[in-house]
Amino acid sequence: MVGSVILLFFGILAAASTWIAPHNPYDLKAFSLADSMKPPSWMAGGSPLFLLGTDDQGRDLLSTIVYGLRTSFLVGFATVGLAMLVGSIMGLLAGYFGRWIDAVISRVADIMLSFPAFLMALLLLSVLKQRGPVPVIFAIAAIFWVRYARVMRGNVLAEKAREYIDAARALGSGNARIIFQHLLPNSISTLFVIAAVDLAMVIVLESTLSFLGVGIPLTTPSLGMMIASGYNFLYAGVWWVVAFPGLVLALLVLAINLLGDWLRRELNPRIQ
Repeated sequence: MVGSVILLFFGILAAASTWIAPHNPYDLKAFSLADSMKPPSWMAGGSPLFLLGTDDQGRDLLSTIVYGLRTSFLVGFATVGLAMLVGSIMGLLAGYFGRWIDAVISRVADIMLSFPAFLMALLLLSVLKQRGPVPVIFAIAAIFWVRYARVMRGNVLAEKAREYIDAARALGSGNARIIFQHLLPNSISTLFVIAAVDLAMVIVLESTLSFLGVGIPLTTPSLGMMIASGYNFLYAGVWWVVAFPGLVLALLVLAINLLGDWLRRELNPRIQ
């Protein structure tokens, strides 16, 4: 329940960021360098116009966090959805048809798993030579599809040996009908648990890539980019530029992990 409330709250902020945010961080006329590094409103030197203070560009920190949540949700859900779609298809093909299709997909998956996900994402973004949400989504999804494919393949192999699949074949069902009407509905439940866990991992990975300067560009509000642009000022006592985005990122990942753990218990009858 706690995770659901936190995630719902952040989701509402992200979806209604245009109306909720006090300022528009995309509007260059809305902020001034004269307002840069202002502390939160309750501290000495703070302004009531900037509740959580401002960053080095004079942008309202609260507005930038709200818009950064929208970027994190976009990258997280789009990446997980794309990886789950590609991985499910690959796992279905490998598990159902077997033979050379299974061999090719399994070897490609083994190669992908032999490298750390972070280094592979870094390499792909370096090859693409582009920054922004779309390249980050494709770069991370190109790595994360493997785990969905392997789990789906194992589920399909287990379901394919059951009697109801033989009965479907005896009734004249074709491959497409067996795959999408019988195997897919009975094999996909565990993928949602992986998706819930991966959502948090993707958001953290996007923040890390943005922190290193290869993910989201500086002009696009992102939690990772905010932390990257503010950590150099920590030793100068400007703690709020990093503390508030970092706290929001930590709460978001905690909420997703809580929901993922609940989903794992609910969908696993052995645990129950």
